[in-house]
This record gives sequence, C-alpha cells and structure tokens, in this order.
Amino acid sequence: MRSHLRHLGPVALIIVLLIGVVPAATAAEIDTSTAAMRAAEIHALDLTNAQRTRRGLIKLRLDARLSELARDRAQYMAQSGQFSHTQSNGTDVFDMIDSANITWYAAGEIIAWNTAGPLDYSAEFAVDGWMGSPSHKAIVLSSLYNYVGFGLAIAPDGTRYWAGVYLKGPDRTGGYARTGSFTKTYLSSVWARGTVYYSGGDIRLQVLTAGHRYFQTQWRVAGGSWINAGITTATRMTKWWRRGWTYEFRVRERDRNGNWGSWATKTLKP
Repeated sequence: MRSHLRHLGPVALIIVLLIGVVPAATAAEIDTSTAAMRAAEIHALDLTNAQRTRRGLIKLRLDARLSELARDRAQYMAQSGQFSHTQSNGTDVFDMIDSANITWYAAGEIIAWNTAGPLDYSAEFAVDGWMGSPSHKAIVLSSLYNYVGFGLAIAPDGTRYWAGVYLKGPDRTGGYARTGSFTKTYLSSVWARGTVYYSGGDIRLQVLTAGHRYFQTQWRVAGGSWINAGITTATRMTKWWRRGWTYEFRVRERDRNGNWGSWATKTLKP
C-alpha cells in the first residue's frame, strides 16, 4: 500500500558550515574509515531519538535495510553532486523501498550536506539543521513512523552528504525478557523444589507495536546442553533441582508478528 505521503518529501536542506566553526584539524587527522562513518550514522540516530524522547515520543528503531537505502542515496549524491530527492533516472527513495521488497505504509526522506570536519560534528550539524527547518522537523518528530535508517557518504572534495529514510512498517523488533528471583524449598538432602520468576513484553514502537505473545524457556546443568522447558505465557517455572548443583535458566520473548527477542539468562544454585 502506498502512502498519501508518497510525494510529501520536503525541499532539500542545505547546511553550510563556516570555516571558522570547523575544529582545528587537518583532513589527514579526521577518521573517515567505514567504522567511523557507521558510528556517525548511529550518532545521528541517537541525536534524533533524543529530540523525540524529550517531547514524549517513542524512539525510532534502527532498520538495517533502511540504512542501506540511505547510504545508497547519500553515495549517489556524493558521487554525482546532485543534491536532490530524485536521481537522474527518476528514481526516488520510495521506488527504492519498493525494489527492496520492504513492506511499508508511509515513508519520508530528509537529506543534508555540510563541510564539518569530524564525522560526529557532521552528524550534529545535519540533525541541528533538520530541526531548524519546519518541514524537516515535522518528519524527525512525526508520530507516524516507527523505523529509520541514516546514511553518510563523503564526496571527493570532502563534503559530507546525509540521508535519513523514515518508515511506517510492520513490527520487526523482538521483545524483551528479564529474569527475576529464584525461590526454593528443600525437600530432602538431595532435592529442592525451586521456582524461577521472569517477565517481559514487546518493545513499544511509535506505531504498530505487535504485542507480546509468549515466552520460550530453557534450562541446563551449567556447561551442559540446553533443555527446552516449553512455550508458555506463564511468568515462572517450578521444578525439582538437585541440591549442590549449578544450573542455568534462560528465557526469551516472542511477539505477535513472530519476532524473537534476546535470551535473558540466570544462574541457579539450589
């Protein structure tokens, strides 16, 4: 389904950094490695989410697929020098989202360029510039989107090009699980009945949060093979444990869209 925001992309934003503001560092002293560029992209995400949360909005989740599209867009602008939402062949980010077979209900793109030296400064200038433009700020602070990806590319002349791709799409984020207390009752010199408690839920998105479905639980003698304890909606597991042994218990959450969260592990000593 295409969104009515298909053609809502704002006018391209140009940010020019005065030479006097650039830190005193030569080009050779500035780290432009792939790792540094990826770190700058995450910095742009963190700055964006800081703007959102201070206004009571939910953080946007990073979508690696959108990051790749944003990098493609930034790289195109850096190589071609065409600072535009539309490429020379008429392709725009919405076409690219479709070509990548990404399910979406609404999308937006914001772009920027600057000549800031260190890449973290460049990210800050880009986000500050977007927040200083009403049309760009409306996208950054929109309650419509739940995912985003940022891309950075550097032109041969050192200009930094940025693209941010915003998306409203199905929940693709796994939930969370936390282990809690462990209580036990000694039944004999060999056995104890113990209950391990846990909790969790689906991570909240700005829109379209799938919701919690169930937990998967496993246990093992420390260092051994994991044994499935079942799929359950309960928030505790009770079983007999051999006294003096060390066990490990773990739990993870699955949401209603089938996304699994990370395991949460606890060591048990009956």
